[in-house]
Amino acid sequence: MTTPFPFTAVVGQDDLRLALLLNAVSPAVGGVLVRGEKGTAKSTAVRALSALLPEVAVVPGCRFSCDPAAPDPACPDGPHEPGPGTARPSRMVELPVGASEDRLVGALDIERALSEGVKAFEPGLLADAHRGILYVDEVNLLHDHLVDLLLDAAAMGASYVEREGVSVRHASKFLLVGTMNPEEGELRPQLLDRFGLTVEVAASREPDQRVEVVRRRLAYDDDPEGFATRWAGEETAVRQRIVAARELLGQVRLGDGALRQIAATCAAFEVDGMRADIVMARTATALAAWAGRTDVLAEDVRQAALLALPHRRRRNPFDAPGLDEDKLDDTLEQFAGDDEGDGGRDDDPEPDPDGPGGGGQPRPDSGPREGGGGDGAERPETGESGAPGAPGAGEQPAARAAEPFRTKVLSVPGIGEGAAGRRSRARTEHGRTTGARRPRGTLTKLHLAATVRAAAPHQRTRGRSGRGLVVRRDDLRQATREGREGNLVLFVVDASGSMAARQRMSAVKGAVLSLLLDAYQRRDKVGLVTFRGSAAEVALPPTSSVDAAAVRLESLPTGGRTPLSAGLLTAHEVLRVERLRDPARRPLLVVVTDGRATGGPDPVALAGRAARLFAAEGTASVVVDCESGMVRLGLAGRLAGELGGTAVTLDELRADSIAGLVRDVQGTQGTSRRAA
Repeated sequence: MTTPFPFTAVVGQDDLRLALLLNAVSPAVGGVLVRGEKGTAKSTAVRALSALLPEVAVVPGCRFSCDPAAPDPACPDGPHEPGPGTARPSRMVELPVGASEDRLVGALDIERALSEGVKAFEPGLLADAHRGILYVDEVNLLHDHLVDLLLDAAAMGASYVEREGVSVRHASKFLLVGTMNPEEGELRPQLLDRFGLTVEVAASREPDQRVEVVRRRLAYDDDPEGFATRWAGEETAVRQRIVAARELLGQVRLGDGALRQIAATCAAFEVDGMRADIVMARTATALAAWAGRTDVLAEDVRQAALLALPHRRRRNPFDAPGLDEDKLDDTLEQFAGDDEGDGGRDDDPEPDPDGPGGGGQPRPDSGPREGGGGDGAERPETGESGAPGAPGAGEQPAARAAEPFRTKVLSVPGIGEGAAGRRSRARTEHGRTTGARRPRGTLTKLHLAATVRAAAPHQRTRGRSGRGLVVRRDDLRQATREGREGNLVLFVVDASGSMAARQRMSAVKGAVLSLLLDAYQRRDKVGLVTFRGSAAEVALPPTSSVDAAAVRLESLPTGGRTPLSAGLLTAHEVLRVERLRDPARRPLLVVVTDGRATGGPDPVALAGRAARLFAAEGTASVVVDCESGMVRLGLAGRLAGELGGTAVTLDELRADSIAGLVRDVQGTQGTSRRAA
């Protein structure tokens, strides 16, 4: 067994270590989400925590870790007779991102069912993690069907399995710890809220601290056991402090004054629901116990807010997590005082009605920028003056995106086999069962009924005797299931002078931001190509980090000529490379333009030839027509015809628009007619 890196040997990362220790003191806090760049000791610290947790007493032979002092009356291995338990170390169970549903919740023991003819349940990871730690590395990449199962177990403290004739319920209370790199995408809000605390980690910029990190890591790699021995004293001291804090926890008093500060803080930061208040109360209590005190102080409430609120105050995935600490301090000071809550100290000034608790603060991105939104009418729509071919010719400052809206569902036609998501139909490892087939390669999901039907006619010729079914390899059937997949949504955005009118570009950015929100909710990868001046650039290579695309979009300047063909050819190359990397993920091309093409000889014909490359490959596409004004040339519609796709206006893109129905994006087999 590999010797883990000692918890106390982790350099820096004070918030991370504190959050993990508070959960060790009080598992009711609800777990920890660790966000940060790669290589910041996230996984190292989490794996080291399990060695510090006290041993747990379990019923001997129980696969579900029942407590001998209070065994689960519904335990599948029960009922358990009262008696002494067996002590074992606390477990840390790791849930791989690519785990199957059966591995997580358990399933019918197929071997016993076929060989002995009995129904027997084989426990999964949720049973193993009961009364321990369930750790998910890269939790933001976890498939939606596993997220749903985790949410159910975390909410009910139990796992329910209803499948293949098996009906089982068992206790599953665990400390949920997840790590993630925000660059690879965000978590679903429901799962995000289930984590009690969140911590942002980053590599130190102090040379001395970085040197110490390298020194300790090299020493550990050279001699893990010897390194752990050198830190054994510190590990023992922390373990004893955890035990003492657990014993003290029940004596900690959470007064009305502290409760009032907690409630006021949650209200000031406009967090949703009441879970934040409860988590803050539990965290503040655990902080007091960890410090060896029986009273919760204002400093405990402040630290609890910094750990429990940042991930709960986000309104959409593009809001950066975090708290305004000045606002936090003002709120705590305003509601400090006696337990009657007199509103603050005698020498405090009158509360500012626009300050903490006075209706909330405006969103950071609200309000006009660069002199307000009224300057849009004064800017010319055709800002293509300037030196021909110069990328910065006629460049206008970046316009602020309009408010996002709910968009129509755009999906790729046909049935794919890509990564699980929520956009297009696909054959997946989960979802509803649609049939059975002979396995191609390794059997991954047995269709039990179809397998039994295939084997049943041959039982006499195979000399069956007894209850067991005689099954050969040729009888096995793979279940075919249909669900939804995530796609690669590649945005090709026209940032040329013809789009430079600020009101128009604001609307365009709002539309793309709306589509990015939709992509986030549907678990897509996204990429961003922009074109202006004389060339196109890949502003964001395909990634799962939708908020990174939003950041690039926000700062996008406009101006210059319209090299539409360059934008399309760059997008074609991006899709070619991505097809080699991930051939199962189907692309959806979204071109945002008014359809104009300028610069170079015969730019319209060049754009048409580039568009026909996508049509020849059957790439699903949609053109968001940004043309405005009384006279419309219909160029975006002609481009959609060349692409073999569909054109929609900005108004038609809205889900509540009456200008059109929800539509599939058409590929080459679509109904769009080619332009003459």
